[in-house]
Amino acid sequence: MKIALLGYGKMGKVIERIALERGHEIVVRRANDGPFEGMELADVAIDFSIPEAAISNISYCLEHKIPIVSGTTGWLNDYHKMVTLCEANQAAFIYGSNFSLGVNLFFELNDYLAKIMAKFKEYDVEMEEIHHTQKLDKPSGTAISLANSIINHTQKNSWSIENNTNENLFINVKRIDEVHGTHTVLYSSAVDSIEIKHIAHSRDGFALGALIAAEWIIGKTGVFTMKDVLNLTDSKQ
Repeated sequence: MKIALLGYGKMGKVIERIALERGHEIVVRRANDGPFEGMELADVAIDFSIPEAAISNISYCLEHKIPIVSGTTGWLNDYHKMVTLCEANQAAFIYGSNFSLGVNLFFELNDYLAKIMAKFKEYDVEMEEIHHTQKLDKPSGTAISLANSIINHTQKNSWSIENNTNENLFINVKRIDEVHGTHTVLYSSAVDSIEIKHIAHSRDGFALGALIAAEWIIGKTGVFTMKDVLNLTDSKQ
């Protein structure tokens, strides 16, 4: 598989290392503001850039029918525009707030637990999200995905990183050096607490998941998620 890396920072370099280990070839290494040279050689593109570059990267690939996997967060106000562009060009697109296999299993666990806990009003729920100090968006895309799933099943109306109220799901955001990502969901009552947590030990898990998604999307048309890649779509049936 010939890969275009859109964004060649720390994550891009980890993806490159693991891709080569899996027998793939890197044909494009594009900085966030670099030209789209050599893209015609790519079977698939993987975007781990910055929010300001993600829309340009995704749009280019969809317009040129290059399957693209994007793990960049912080640009989701334009997500539906990218979906429309993908459908109009009959292209292929996967966005993931987190491509780690463990995190995607954690998403499923979080959703299932939220459904159960919605029946027990004596429990309140909050979250904690910890990342390295270089992370640009706050809260993380992963935290937002977890929060939205909880909101779908509870009386919470929205999430907040500032206000801890009955209406808002509070996300306690912390930035600490050399933390790759820790996400905690905590349900508390007057008598006990229930907690689930995912801790990333390195960037390798994110990179491997993105590569698995890239391997999976080649030859397909449409907008997909990691639930499709990991065949989790029917897991609750």
